[in-house]
Amino acid sequence: MIYMRGQRADYDHWASLGNRGWGWDDVLPVFKRSEDYQHGADEFHGTGGELRVEERRVNWEILDAWREAAAECGIPKIDEFNRGDNFGNAYFQMNQRSGRRWSATRAFLRPVLHRPNLTVMTNTEIASITFEQSDGTLRATGVRMAEEGGQTPFPGEMGSDPIISARREVVLAAGSIGSPSILQRSGIGPGDALIAAGVPVRRELPGVGENLHDHLQIRTVYGVSNTVTLNRRARTLFGKVAMALEYFLYHTGPMTMPPSQLGAFAKSDPERQTPNMEWHVQPLSLDKFGDPLHRYDAITPSVCNLKPTSRGSIRIRSPHAADAPVIALNYLSTDSDCDVAVSGLRKTREIMAASALARFAPQELKPGPEIDTEDALLDAARNLGTTIFHPVGTCKMGSDSGAVVDDRLRVHGIDALRVVDASVMPEITSGNTNAPTVMIAEKGAEFILESRRGER
Repeated sequence: MIYMRGQRADYDHWASLGNRGWGWDDVLPVFKRSEDYQHGADEFHGTGGELRVEERRVNWEILDAWREAAAECGIPKIDEFNRGDNFGNAYFQMNQRSGRRWSATRAFLRPVLHRPNLTVMTNTEIASITFEQSDGTLRATGVRMAEEGGQTPFPGEMGSDPIISARREVVLAAGSIGSPSILQRSGIGPGDALIAAGVPVRRELPGVGENLHDHLQIRTVYGVSNTVTLNRRARTLFGKVAMALEYFLYHTGPMTMPPSQLGAFAKSDPERQTPNMEWHVQPLSLDKFGDPLHRYDAITPSVCNLKPTSRGSIRIRSPHAADAPVIALNYLSTDSDCDVAVSGLRKTREIMAASALARFAPQELKPGPEIDTEDALLDAARNLGTTIFHPVGTCKMGSDSGAVVDDRLRVHGIDALRVVDASVMPEITSGNTNAPTVMIAEKGAEFILESRRGER
């Protein structure tokens, strides 16, 4: 739900790798075109687009105080994060309309479901891509659906043809896990991995499934007093009813919020060119996602490394879509990432000890004040770290030996096949990845339309 573009330097770096048309000045108009900004159009924001962007609709005094504490510790208060330089702290802007989550489905898909040239098939899984080969050139011709249970069908094995043919091109948008898996099941990828999975190699493309990286959030927990957090409001039947009534009557309150409402960006050391740490501050706490909230008032200042150097991979186990791939994220596998994790924990403690928070008597519960050596803090980061669900990079854009698509998102060496999703990011953006993925989709749509016009 958080609307976060990243920073100018993210996209200028993509362009410096040889990806034409992907610098900040190139992508900013694309962000603005799809945006419908609550405060109206300006140099950085647009109106009239499909993706509604609004401010939060709930306040917590503990988060207001955290903002002041961060400012005391050298992270100034700013108005917003979407202007190219995110250094500072601010409340997140969100994809909402009148307090209701405004997802890509609501924004882009549902308004056009009536179109005769659109068919949406649910509960349908793609087994592989189909190809034809002529004069040594491989061309995508369609997709083969998986049978119920994910088994890969072949012509003649089903009562009806399991292949959906493409007249112009095939576009994969299955995400950083799904898109490389489909390519690998189709025989496109690292040859050794395909052979090990029992898939004939159609085209050796070593980067398919490689370069996997993500934002690892380290979820510290601090008990607080003399205030109310979501833990208390959601603990009783009365509190739950009150939240529901507020939402249905006024479209405000905790039921409108994502878990993280407040953010901050800073550098782990002054030599960094741009902020490389981000906090997602939540007025709640729990042991892990899916568990109930704690029964005491607490907050979760979660810190992550925006520019991890650790890299992992996606590898299929077999030709069958039902067999989940092997996902190796390799978090904290480089010295640089380990150093940033420890720096983030120490900076979090500095903020929580600031005078602006003193009246709430914060007590460090996780990892605990007794954890203080470099090695102990790194162990704590490993124990408390979890994904923020930002996997990217497994079909990266570029022209080097590890690239999968070019700067128009066409798969190298294969005609009529593109990948248009977060997997094409050569390096992760500084923040939540939903808005950048929408931007990638907008540019992908431009490329597809330009190709079609060129056929005429």
